[in-house]
Parts: sequence; structure tokens; C-alpha cells
Amino acid sequence: MPDYHFRPVRRNDLPMLAEWLRDPLVAEWWPDPDYQLALLTEDLDNPAMQQLIALHGETPIGYAQCYPAHHWPAPHFHGLPPDTIAIDVFGAPEGRGHGGAWLRALGDLLLRETSLLVIDPSPENLRAIRAYEKAGFAGDTVRLDSEGQSVRIMTRLR
Repeated sequence: MPDYHFRPVRRNDLPMLAEWLRDPLVAEWWPDPDYQLALLTEDLDNPAMQQLIALHGETPIGYAQCYPAHHWPAPHFHGLPPDTIAIDVFGAPEGRGHGGAWLRALGDLLLRETSLLVIDPSPENLRAIRAYEKAGFAGDTVRLDSEGQSVRIMTRLR
């Protein structure tokens, strides 16, 4: 089994994350890399947000942010249990082909703390949806998020 593990994001990771956000395959779904980086930077000081770098061996291959699904206004998460953890992710170029596997490993860790995980890709982001399915997420309900964008609600149970 591949060696996937996680460490907290550090401030000195921000240049690397900026580079990943500028990758066209990431920027398509995380638009305006400078704005996204500002949000990630702001969240470093938010105790509700857990930000992680996914590693394969010692190589950084992805970013994940995990947070209580009901912490911020998120109408698309209505009806999910109060302890649900939401996850947002993007991969590094070095992590292509590993997304489903490292997200499965992250899910295994997070499901020690809660009974339900949720992820909410754009219904058009088929590459991400395939990776999330490989990681054990399922669901095809489409709802509008707090910005009025369509998102597919995918969950993974303990």
C-alpha cells in the first residue's frame, strides 16, 4: 500500500500552494489563484479549519482543508448530521493519479472523529468526482451552495 500521510500546512508552504493554484487543472475549479491563496492564508489562523498537505513518501502531492460542515452558512449541507466534516481538496502536479488514494487515506483518519464526511464538487468536475468515488464517497444529489453554484453532494460513512 502506498505511503500517504499528512501534515499541517505551514506558512512556508504558501509559495508552493500558490504554484499549485496556478496550475490550469486546479485553477479551472479554484479560480483566481491570488484570491484563493488569500483565503487559504486567512484560514491558517482559523481554529475551525484544519489545513493539511498530503504527502506520498516525502513528496507533497495535495492540499486538503477540513472543517465542520455547519460552521459557515452552507445551505447545500442542510440535513446532514451536526458532526459532519466537510472537505475541500486540490492536487499538485506531482500528485496526479494519486487523488483517490490519498483522499481515501485522509477519510480513514477523519472518520475516527466523526461518522460522516461530505465533499461538494461541481457536477461538471468529472475528474474530481472519479477520484472521490475511488476514495469511497458516493452521492449524486445536486444542490445550490451559498454562492448559488450547483454542487454535487457526495458523502462517505464510517
